[in-house]
Amino acid sequence: MRRSFDYLPPADTDCSRLVPGMRLRVPFGRNEVTGVLLELADAPQIEGIRLKPAHTVLDETPLLPADLLWLLDWASRYYQHPIGEVMQQALPVLLRQGRPARIKGIELWQLTPAGTASEPADLSRAPRQSALLMSLQQHPDGLDADWLNSHEPNWRPSMAKLMEKGWVQKTERVGLPEVTIDAAQAPPPHHLNDAQQAAVSAIQSGAQGFQAFLLDGVTGSGKTEIYLRAIEPILAAGRQALVLVPEIGLTPQLVNRFRRRLATPVAVLHSGLNDQERLGAWLSAARGEAGVVIGTRSALFTPLARPGILIVDEEHDLSFKQQDGFRYSARDLAVVRARHSHIPVVLGSATPALESLDNCARGRFTRLHLPERAGIATPPEFSLIDVRNQKLEHGLSAQLLSHMQTHLASGGQVMLFINRRGFAPVLMCHACGWHARCDRCDAHMTVHQNAHRLRCHHCGSERPLPVTCPECGGEELIHMGYGTQRVAEALATRFPDTPVLRIDRDTTRRRGAMQAMLTQIKQGDVQILVGTQMLAKGHHFPRLTLVALLDADYGLFSADFRAAERLGQLVLQVAGRAGRAERPGEVLIQTHHPDSALLQSLLGHDYYRFAQALLAERQAAELPPFSHLALLRAEAVNAEAPLQFLDEARQLAGQAGHRDVELFGPMPAPMERRAGRNRAQLLLQSRSRGALQQLLGPWLMQLEKLKSGRKVRWSIDVDPMEMF
Repeated sequence: MRRSFDYLPPADTDCSRLVPGMRLRVPFGRNEVTGVLLELADAPQIEGIRLKPAHTVLDETPLLPADLLWLLDWASRYYQHPIGEVMQQALPVLLRQGRPARIKGIELWQLTPAGTASEPADLSRAPRQSALLMSLQQHPDGLDADWLNSHEPNWRPSMAKLMEKGWVQKTERVGLPEVTIDAAQAPPPHHLNDAQQAAVSAIQSGAQGFQAFLLDGVTGSGKTEIYLRAIEPILAAGRQALVLVPEIGLTPQLVNRFRRRLATPVAVLHSGLNDQERLGAWLSAARGEAGVVIGTRSALFTPLARPGILIVDEEHDLSFKQQDGFRYSARDLAVVRARHSHIPVVLGSATPALESLDNCARGRFTRLHLPERAGIATPPEFSLIDVRNQKLEHGLSAQLLSHMQTHLASGGQVMLFINRRGFAPVLMCHACGWHARCDRCDAHMTVHQNAHRLRCHHCGSERPLPVTCPECGGEELIHMGYGTQRVAEALATRFPDTPVLRIDRDTTRRRGAMQAMLTQIKQGDVQILVGTQMLAKGHHFPRLTLVALLDADYGLFSADFRAAERLGQLVLQVAGRAGRAERPGEVLIQTHHPDSALLQSLLGHDYYRFAQALLAERQAAELPPFSHLALLRAEAVNAEAPLQFLDEARQLAGQAGHRDVELFGPMPAPMERRAGRNRAQLLLQSRSRGALQQLLGPWLMQLEKLKSGRKVRWSIDVDPMEMF
């Protein structure tokens, strides 16, 4: 509901103790719920209503400090989302449930005296136990699950054996451990080249107030080292740093590097944590115990006792935009939060978003450019493989297979990128042309061969893989196209003596699986990698010398005006995994359109020139960032209901008389049917962000009163990044 609610203070409560940001238990209808105190007033905001008293004050001090309350209120108004749900987004699950704001002890595994006296050689027949024993001997204060997951894949069975021997005991630690860095063992800081030194100096000189920096560096240019150098004086001044990353998979390697370099506790926040772990990290940051907080999108709303700097790594990534519920951009809100807190914000990327480059051109951001790779690494060589009229072996051309053989023979690793998981995207009957389609979506079902299932990657529905065609009974069912599973199986057959590793959402579901696979890659246990976007960004694989994109054409013909930008970012991000150490790298791009101006422009590694051409096109077409969008979506089982609601919504918007706002639609969504519901949308566009916001607030209040709105699910997306 797009409003807050008034209550009387709890009985026998000293009102001077009440401070905005505290939680209270309040009656709501027939239930009791946890609420957040937003404001204290002398009189109710709505006259003539008999107020109920709140039941209980849950906190001694505010959980949400004043600066964070301001940010949440601003985000609620800008993204036109109910304030209650925005507040819920900022709180860990246990605090939403009204649980006490206390940190539960963290489990530690620690050697007993018998374990300390033992020798790893005593476990020569149990190498995993021996490795664990060595790690525990090097950390006499004990190891927690977070560290073990990062360094010892599948460690729990071996740990159980050590505990049975009486060599290890489980203990508990409350709060984050004290951290000191042994200068003799810490890795020395990397030598900075001139561009890196200039970037560090600029950020450090702006650390006393708000300034937004775009750290625009080619892949492998040492952006993480600059983050570390920028954070060190912040920590020395007793302040905190918040670092946002787009994916859980990037978190462990960044955490490990920060912990090796910085003498401060590092708190981690992402969706892979359990509720207690997330609460512990959140409270450690709020109390100032953690000098650095590293997390994914929602970590932006972590309270900091002494904020000093905000960093958004891979700032172009779509993962920073929430796609359902409270549809906020963590990158954009990071800039808003930094401005309000009078601290610097650094946005880093090898392929910056066009909006960020435009902000540099307008003087809102300071661009810090890193044109060279760090150390002795050189940019990879790009080549296009024209696959027209070629026979492809499970999506692999003869030229690509030959290059793979050469790199493998010289001891290099090879990575093949295809952004489709599963075995094949389409199952077709050779006799009658039947396609396996989802019953609930306008989409084909993907073949998952090992599980013998058809799965829809849009709604999650699945069914058994048919043996015969359900239309004609034909027995020849053809797998059309290819996904990661099919490519990996084909490569295992083609290179039987070479380990192949597949990394996608299906193979990394288990907790710790992604980190275990990354460890395998870095140790050289696998030579061929097959993966989706999970491998495209941020990872450093020193042995990787060849990267190939199997299908670069999908982004050339999309109806989405952002498709060209995303294809360019993806190509350069994937290519950036190659040749990051002393070995030179090579990048091969398979395409049916080798003459494409877009692909040709990427061969020169000049993303900035590529982006400037796209910005010129956007400006001519009056598309973002030269205009501002809001998308009103509606869906229902009944196909007519969404269009009827959106048609009434358009009429109301037209009556508001905002001439600076154009309306397009109503129209069916690009995927009209999804998860059994019919979807439609109405697009609002304006050159003026202010004019668009002036329309949205009163208009949405009117929409809540429409009878047709009760027959649909509807939502508003301000600054949409996906038009589906």
